[in-house]
Amino acid sequence: MHAYEIHQIRSAELIAEADQYRLVRAALRSRRAERRSARDAAEGRVSTDGPRRHRAPRTA
Repeated sequence: MHAYEIHQIRSAELIAEADQYRLVRAALRSRRAERRSARDAAEGRVSTDGPRRHRAPRTA
């Protein structure tokens, strides 16, 4: 029975650690989105289709 109790405790610890990790990731994601929207509002977005495509230079 002792091994089962240790397993239960470890399982609860892992669940709490995963919840904390998800919370931190969500906070970082929201901060990043907030910065992005503030930057876009200040400068005005020229293109809305995602990152710029790197095109090959014109040939002669």
